[in-house]
Amino acid sequence: MYKAPVEEIAFTLKHVAGLGDAIEAGLLGDLGDDLVDAILHEAGRFATDEVAPLAEVGDRQGSRLVDGRVVTPDGWRDLYKNWIAGGWNGLTAPEDFGGQALPHMLNVAALEMWNSGSMAFALCPTLTMGAIEAINSHASGELKNTYLAKLVSGEWTGTMNLTEPHAGSDLGVLKTRAERRDDGTYRIFGQKIFITWGEHDAADNIIHLVLARLPDAPPGTRGISLFLVPKFLVNADGSLGARNDLFAHSLEHKLGIHGSPTCTMIYGDGKFGEEKGAIGWLVGEENKGLACMFTMMNNARLAVGMQGVAIAEAATQKAVAYARERVQGKAPNWAGGGMSPIIDHPDVTRTLLTMKALTQGARAISYTCAHAIDMSHRAADRKQHWQERAALLTPIAKSFSTDVGVDVASSGIQVHGGMGFIEETGAARYLRDARIAPIYEGTNGIQAIDLVTRKLTLSDGDQVHGFIAELKQIADQVRHSNLGGFGATSNRLDSAITDLGEATDWLLAQVRDAKVAEALAGATPYQRLFGLVLTGCYLAKGGLAQAPAGGAEGRIALCRFAAENLLSEVTALKDSVINGAASLAAAKIVLA
Repeated sequence: MYKAPVEEIAFTLKHVAGLGDAIEAGLLGDLGDDLVDAILHEAGRFATDEVAPLAEVGDRQGSRLVDGRVVTPDGWRDLYKNWIAGGWNGLTAPEDFGGQALPHMLNVAALEMWNSGSMAFALCPTLTMGAIEAINSHASGELKNTYLAKLVSGEWTGTMNLTEPHAGSDLGVLKTRAERRDDGTYRIFGQKIFITWGEHDAADNIIHLVLARLPDAPPGTRGISLFLVPKFLVNADGSLGARNDLFAHSLEHKLGIHGSPTCTMIYGDGKFGEEKGAIGWLVGEENKGLACMFTMMNNARLAVGMQGVAIAEAATQKAVAYARERVQGKAPNWAGGGMSPIIDHPDVTRTLLTMKALTQGARAISYTCAHAIDMSHRAADRKQHWQERAALLTPIAKSFSTDVGVDVASSGIQVHGGMGFIEETGAARYLRDARIAPIYEGTNGIQAIDLVTRKLTLSDGDQVHGFIAELKQIADQVRHSNLGGFGATSNRLDSAITDLGEATDWLLAQVRDAKVAEALAGATPYQRLFGLVLTGCYLAKGGLAQAPAGGAEGRIALCRFAAENLLSEVTALKDSVINGAASLAAAKIVLA
């Protein structure tokens, strides 16, 4: 059974990702270590004691469509009520609407624990948090006053409606239409697919944020508007009114996250109300809805990265526990009688250490991204720097972490052997759940495009070059620490950081010379290269931070393992980035 790693999470937040420095600098108001620890411990308790025990039920039963209603798995409605009672939905929400306005870092740490407990359950509040941010940033005062307090409390939930049957990542071709009405409202008509928690029985109302196109809108993404479309209309006194003209037509039968209802939503076919058309209100300005939705999507991308971390952590815990108990054969140098635990076999040890190193690296990357978001709001004198740092880290946090989630969950099955392929052990669920994360909220390939074509060029490359310089300082600190346990870490970090710099410069040159095809051919391997280098550096930073207090042997040993076993991939990835484009173009003929 999963147990939230509260101490490890707190250490990474404070000593690797930057929370401790921000508190010491007074950038986070009255927030101190005691409150941080109290929040993390209670979030960990909730995840361990209340969420995780219902994960198997959710996976086995799934959400069901019964007589037009979506019924969530047994116990989930009560679980969601307990979630509301804990006030978890409002950690980072604005205080004016009942939120706590705490740093984003604390929220993503809590999200990790809840997703480890049950990714399918945690998806519901994750989408609601994104809706809160989009409405608070772009909606009118009237809409904020009507909807935000109930969303912040969790009494109502939110969704994001982008995808259509013919329009996946290419939102420029979406067909859902909006028609203006004289009273200032709009009527929405169309179909949306893959809508997470689009319908359910856990909350009284569901607030849909829907992308649609007006009749006179310009073509492509320039003609998309964003609308707030509630399941139930809201009366002037805040009470719920008539059912709006929208419903869940069907639920998808998915590989994983079975407890999360993934809906096909129909808007405006006349099923409810006296007139066809779901009633909606404009969020932001007409034809500028994509920018509003991206506020929600950027929030969701980091949250999805946390899902990768969460699955990796849970899968690692399960695999380590199994490897300690399972005995088979005799490991080298085994001195005991009978068979040895498989954790003592070198290949299993290597697999488990790889899982642990990648998990901790992905966690540090994601928390550091959250730290940059917090600083962009709180460090006014360096606002642009932190905005750019958050922008640079977001595609890496999303893609590297979700790839890690899949890889680690798959390795967890391997550690279990044949038993991992049997559903009763629970190891397979992690892989099935994890597999969606590299796909939704912008596939990892799209994240790579964004990283290479938009994020590397921030401040004409100065942002990424400054970041690489910071990583070099970590390698230098390892070299001068005189801590023998690091082994060859400093040299391996130096080499990996040099490779990162060369790959970065090559990609920047291609983008500047408008050689987009060449740049994109290397985008995905570059994204992994960057994530691996950050993993090595952040593991080293953790070891250095722990050393003065003692007890750093484990952190340093894991860092050395990663540096001497995982970072060797970086040079090969650099070669693929710089030299792979021609062979990619030439080999395309085999796909004809």
